[in-house]
Amino acid sequence: MKTSETAKLFLSKDRFLLLTHRNPDGDTLGSASALCSALRRAGKTAYLYPNTEITDKYRPFAERYFAPEDYESAYVVAVDIATDKLFPPQYEGPVDFCIDHHPSNTHYTKQSLIAPSKASCGEIVMQLIKALCGDISQEEANLLYVAVSTDCGCFQYANTRADTLRAAAELLDCGADNTNLNVTLFRKISRARMSIEGMVYSGMRFYRDGKIVVAVITQEMLQKAGATEDDLDDISGLAGKAEGGVLSITIRQQPDGSSRISLRSSPEVNCSEICAVFGGGGHAMAAGCTIHAEPERARQMLLDVIDEVWK
Repeated sequence: MKTSETAKLFLSKDRFLLLTHRNPDGDTLGSASALCSALRRAGKTAYLYPNTEITDKYRPFAERYFAPEDYESAYVVAVDIATDKLFPPQYEGPVDFCIDHHPSNTHYTKQSLIAPSKASCGEIVMQLIKALCGDISQEEANLLYVAVSTDCGCFQYANTRADTLRAAAELLDCGADNTNLNVTLFRKISRARMSIEGMVYSGMRFYRDGKIVVAVITQEMLQKAGATEDDLDDISGLAGKAEGGVLSITIRQQPDGSSRISLRSSPEVNCSEICAVFGGGGHAMAAGCTIHAEPERARQMLLDVIDEVWK
């Protein structure tokens, strides 16, 4: 559907419940929270599903919109969720609509607003809010800035386009406090994060003359550093900093022993194609999946697939 059609549809509905994906990042949370605010301004009842995996870093932005336990929704919208496998923990109900920017979206809803050309879901929601309300409030501008800036690494990633920068500039015109948001989101880290970063850097492995960079984060490393999920935001960006690297792989061991995988690359390698082998997906230059194996075995499985996909 087009943005105008989506706005018309939403104005005909009420009692919204907005879903964010598993291990929610700034894009899914900022986009869903901003849309929730706009729907309320449009006279609708709207809440976010209380995603239990939200970290302390993002909780202040989204928690105020969480639905009470007794809330009964009538229309459920997934925001920045590419597949039904990424619904938040414990959610098992129907989903009526999807707003997303992932090329790997599986079209699991009958109706959707999908724009793969956008660097973030926040850019899509930004246009939708203007169609719903005619303008963007300062609160929504801050939330959308969280969405847009985090999904392009504070405008450093390759997905940053001219439209991305124009969207950010418009959000500043609407009152987004980029000075304080940039400090909170990108410049300050905990001591535990400093410790885990040191372990990651010292333990990196290099393949194909340094073109492939692999970083592994084990439960033992997290325990030694005293790190929690709150300390791991965008940890997958570290491996990509290695000079000469074309494809970076971050393997995070989960409490159940499985490995959460994050791939990032330059245009010559398709990360989504690699992750699709393991049931995952995402963007061509940034994708993820889960491999039900311990990190060392997962590393070898990935390298074997990469040898087939990237000759």
